[in-house]
Amino acid sequence: MSRFHIVNDDTIARGGCTDIYFARCEEVLEKEGKNPRVTVEVTTTGVPGGRGIFCGLDNALALLEGLPVDVDAMPEGSAFYPREPVMRIAGRYRDFGRFETALLGFLCHASGVATAAARIKGAAGGRQVYSFGSRRQHPAIAPMIERAAWIGGVDGVSNTTAPPGIPVVGTMPHAYVMCHASPEEAWIAFDRHMPPGVPRLMLCDTFGDEKEECLKAAETGVATAVRLDTPRSRRGDMRSILEEVRWELDTHGHGEVGIFLSGGITGEDICAYRDIVTAFGVGGAIANAPVIDFSLDIVEIEGRACAKRGKWSGTKQVWERPDGSHTILPVSVPGPADAAPMLVPQVRAGTVVGDTGMGAARARVLALL
Repeated sequence: MSRFHIVNDDTIARGGCTDIYFARCEEVLEKEGKNPRVTVEVTTTGVPGGRGIFCGLDNALALLEGLPVDVDAMPEGSAFYPREPVMRIAGRYRDFGRFETALLGFLCHASGVATAAARIKGAAGGRQVYSFGSRRQHPAIAPMIERAAWIGGVDGVSNTTAPPGIPVVGTMPHAYVMCHASPEEAWIAFDRHMPPGVPRLMLCDTFGDEKEECLKAAETGVATAVRLDTPRSRRGDMRSILEEVRWELDTHGHGEVGIFLSGGITGEDICAYRDIVTAFGVGGAIANAPVIDFSLDIVEIEGRACAKRGKWSGTKQVWERPDGSHTILPVSVPGPADAAPMLVPQVRAGTVVGDTGMGAARARVLALL
């Protein structure tokens, strides 16, 4: 067992991280000489808010690469709705059955984070949103969380292990301010030693009243924005606090200084404060987002449509029209003339043929928003 209770890549890649019943199932099928050719689909019957963002395909393809299977899936960053297959795998069951646990884990978790990030970014109405949830998650999965949040539309992330190409941003902790004789000393030291490209976002609620510390930060002449981090820990009306801070900054000639809000921020908070706040740091509402409850089910065996109770049998395609509406049809039925198929080739005979780049995935989400 790893020192930090982390499953290593090799164990996941060989199917060693699975539910025990898949291993037992494989053993019995092998002894019985059964290994039917099947088609399985990944679907969910419910999505928070009614629409999800598909994410985690990069890990899923890395898991399935080299196996004798064909995979079709929606590109990352695609919108999906309940009952729509987001992925289809065709092959002999014993060749990939034990990978179901890890596969769904990749897709369920990343899609949940991306969906939450997109919903929050959409609520921000053009204001910047940053993923600040590193301390709300196991550190081993920080890169996955930040990648999914970036695809979901956030403007930057805080964790230093984020995949290359994602802006890493941050302000300062209360502990940093407390290591100095005064907040003013801390702010000026930050400005003195940080490179020019690092925003001067000064934390302004360590000791004193928010209004008082914000004015002091603005008067140093180095603050581009003031950061408040107490919407959950203060008993005051946060709306009133923000209005008061904004008024005093403007009245004293600091209209160019923005307000950055963090600390337990939710989508509802963003809707309530986006007319005053310049940018938001969002932690648990993104990092701890509910997973998408995907399941993987057989829909065809040896060329025959077949599904368990509660599932739709037969291989299907999802068609997307220019207006964003979707139609599910049997794969053998032509789609609407103005629609494009959403499930596209990703793996053929074990070779990855799809694109898992973050840029295109993020662009899809931003276009939706």
